[in-house]
Amino acid sequence: MTGRTNNAVMGILISIVALVLFDFMALIIKALSVRYAAAELSAYRNLFGLVPSALALWMTATWRRGDRSLRMRQWRLAVGRGMAVTLAQLLFYLSLGLMAFATATTISYTTALFTTALAVPLLGERVGVIRWAAVAIGFVGVLLIMRPGTDAFAWHMLLPFGASALYAFTGVSARMVDEGVPTPLFNLYSSAVAAVGSVVLAFALGGFSPLASWYDAGMIFLMGLFGGSAVLCLVVSFRMTEPSNLAPFSYFGIPIAFVFGWLFFGEAPIDTLMPGALLIVFGGLMIVFRERRLRRAGRLVE
Repeated sequence: MTGRTNNAVMGILISIVALVLFDFMALIIKALSVRYAAAELSAYRNLFGLVPSALALWMTATWRRGDRSLRMRQWRLAVGRGMAVTLAQLLFYLSLGLMAFATATTISYTTALFTTALAVPLLGERVGVIRWAAVAIGFVGVLLIMRPGTDAFAWHMLLPFGASALYAFTGVSARMVDEGVPTPLFNLYSSAVAAVGSVVLAFALGGFSPLASWYDAGMIFLMGLFGGSAVLCLVVSFRMTEPSNLAPFSYFGIPIAFVFGWLFFGEAPIDTLMPGALLIVFGGLMIVFRERRLRRAGRLVE
């Protein structure tokens, strides 16, 4: 096995660790949502998130070898991304308190579908029939989970769907940054805006509740620790191998979320998730493998 292959395998394993850590963070958010508002939890998460964002920038060799400047021409784009992160977290954290853990998580995996759709107006990309078909298949999967027009449908099911669209914008906006700007610097700007925005939003929606116990304080600390560690794991994994190698394994998050929801909350919404979850995964993988094929062929359009 070559060193490059070794790096790819290790990068995949580290990205799966990041998925587990993100799910642990979401489990804590769901558990705490009975006592604390989603805006509060989002603020705590973003304040903790400043640490891994700063560490990721410090770990960037090109930035450390350069003038280590913190200035960026496209700061307005970073501000917009940070605001999108704030709203996305609020919507997703709200959904965790109102829905089965696995259901909210599965719907949030439509990010890849939204990313493809947003790349057309924001990046000027041309998306062909295959990728549009993948988007359509994924959205059919969402409809099968939500079941609009039936008694099973509830408006809060739109929360993780909206969060997914906003998270997709954060991903697309990262591709709009000047080539010479380190991604961690752009991310640090966005994280700082998200931290400020979420704190302001928390105060606007009622302020912060007194911590009920040291146990809750410890859980909030763990929430930040898991989320921050997950971000660092993702940064490390993306440096070890190409994103196209990692993307297919991100869907391991769906069965992991199902198992965690069953273990910690006694939820087993398999009737709700099937076959919609399979269509979401299938549509996402179609996009991933199509983009990988185009990249290997050296073509920009289909």
